[in-house]
Amino acid sequence: MDDDRKLTPIKLDEYKPLRDVVFETLREAIIDGKLKPGERLMEVQLAEDMGVSRTPIREAIRKLELEGFVIMVPRKGAYVSEISKKDIADVFEIRAALESLAAGLAAERITEEELEELQQFLLKVTVNAELGDLEKVVDSDTEFHDLIYQASRNSYLVQIIYNLRERIQRFRSTSLSYPGRIKQTLDEHGKLMEAISGRDIIQARLLAQKHIENAEVSMLEALRDHPEFLDEPPKEFTK
Repeated sequence: MDDDRKLTPIKLDEYKPLRDVVFETLREAIIDGKLKPGERLMEVQLAEDMGVSRTPIREAIRKLELEGFVIMVPRKGAYVSEISKKDIADVFEIRAALESLAAGLAAERITEEELEELQQFLLKVTVNAELGDLEKVVDSDTEFHDLIYQASRNSYLVQIIYNLRERIQRFRSTSLSYPGRIKQTLDEHGKLMEAISGRDIIQARLLAQKHIENAEVSMLEALRDHPEFLDEPPKEFTK
């Protein structure tokens, strides 16, 4: 592991078991790109870097494998999962359907207070875009969508969407940096906001689905020449 990407000792959380803190730290490192697709996860090195024993590292890696962030290669060890064109297409295919459902439910169930908050998040995305702060654009965009998910009042739906989104979260900044995508996103958010505030369930569903489909196109275009982006998962990582 390169020194500039070396993980630092974790801070213990008195409310969480150590294994959970280690798991969340490693997952965040994968999402943020500190641990790259295809990179081997060495238990001894990770334990040393994070200041813990190998046991919580091993437990975290097993859980990351179940969530698709890590793949175990027989006789070789654990590796950060590669992301391929097919992986992204599969994730977006499911997300388009689920986010459409969430938006429709939100249009039906959102409260007036949540509508005001959604408007504030929309304003934050716009302001951050005008400032050219891509990291804050991603953060405020996430807040906007999170509120829509929560307004669906379906906790199972929310959890499934979160899990899917995290699979490709590491590439969101790349996607939003694609020429014209931020402007397009702001326009799509504005229309989606109108549909939800107008309690137009059908229109909210259609707009949410189109928004995700456009996000997929932008991400695939932005990653077309990305050195870590593959058309198909590598053969050595398939089971």
